[in-house]
Amino acid sequence: MRTSTRRNLTRRGMLGLGAGAVAAAGLAGCGTHTASDGSQHVGGSPRPERSGTTTAPARPLGDGSTSDTGTQPGQPDKPVPLEPGETPPQFVVFSWDGAGEVGNGLFPRFLDLAKEHGAHMTFFLSGLYLLPESKKRLYDPPNNPRGASDIGYLTDEHIRATLENVRRAWLEGHEIGTHFNGHFCAGYGTVAHWTPKQWRSEIEQAKSFVKEWRTNTGWTDLPALPFDYDKELAGGRTPCLLGQENLLPTARELGWRYDASSPGGRQVWPEKKQGIWDLPLQQIPFPGHSFEVLSMDYNMLANQSVNSTNAPAYRYPGWREQAAQSYISGFERAYETNRAPFFIGNHFEQWNGGIYMDAVEEALKHIARERDKGGDIRLVSFRQFADWLDVQRPEVLAGLRTLDVGQRPAGGWKGLATPA
Repeated sequence: MRTSTRRNLTRRGMLGLGAGAVAAAGLAGCGTHTASDGSQHVGGSPRPERSGTTTAPARPLGDGSTSDTGTQPGQPDKPVPLEPGETPPQFVVFSWDGAGEVGNGLFPRFLDLAKEHGAHMTFFLSGLYLLPESKKRLYDPPNNPRGASDIGYLTDEHIRATLENVRRAWLEGHEIGTHFNGHFCAGYGTVAHWTPKQWRSEIEQAKSFVKEWRTNTGWTDLPALPFDYDKELAGGRTPCLLGQENLLPTARELGWRYDASSPGGRQVWPEKKQGIWDLPLQQIPFPGHSFEVLSMDYNMLANQSVNSTNAPAYRYPGWREQAAQSYISGFERAYETNRAPFFIGNHFEQWNGGIYMDAVEEALKHIARERDKGGDIRLVSFRQFADWLDVQRPEVLAGLRTLDVGQRPAGGWKGLATPA
């Protein structure tokens, strides 16, 4: 039986992260599987009860792979605008690239963790993770051979597990975004060179693999995904954080709300790029170093083990703690100063003994404890954060954007000036 394996990770592109030195750079890691051939209120009480079922009868869509089940359960209250001088909440978004369950139990592990701590997350699903390898020629990637994929295809068993966990994720209030399909980061076919028209083709194919998994697999014994993906899909993250400039015109035409593909972002309040909220991974403190690291597990790995995913085990405890403290330091810097939203990206991977999974769990628990002490901290999805941004007064957001990384408002929040 085929099993999912990991490909060589050295092909990933390097992104500068300040100082210009190689040591100060991070790599934009993404899904790496290849085949062998809690809810947070936006207002009011911080942790409402979440429902695990929808109330409206399901309306099958297309071939029955998806269905319209009405309003998504477990969503925060309708966001309200900040008043001038009001202290902003501290938003934290945990996100996952690829979002495939390959038998390591990481997808359900973090769904359980989110439920326990009242967190919502964003899962950037790779469309190919719902397409059987026997049907790979249905995929026609731009500038690449038909059926090609740098992340391969999942086994049937793992496709089934992915469907189960994606369904559960949506019913528990999480967002299902997209990580597109073939994950091409190098060579002639890299996504860095795709045109807006090619991005549209890639997106339409990613959507079709989600919307037509029943036809493509022939399975009739699994329930439909409980959402209309045309309505659900509000944003994504590109492979290796490449190609955003040409993606954005297409994303805007499709009505997307945000994009999470900018490389090397900073911990400041976001703004729109080409009409789309630009919500990048961010440079955060890296304990023991003078440079910062991008807020993603693979970037921690790249700086710790020079791309090796199976480094000597004696290094794991120190690296695990370093990664956890990096996330915690990034959170605390924002929370104690400019309250810029904090974005974290991860993969369901057991790299270097699973230390990065342990690190992000430790960070989430730390942040949840701070919230439970009474802090206005909201663990939300990207779409939920975009909902909040969309109702804010432009002049209030402009005032927040005057604060640099780690900068408190000089006269306190009530004294924060808004640009004319």
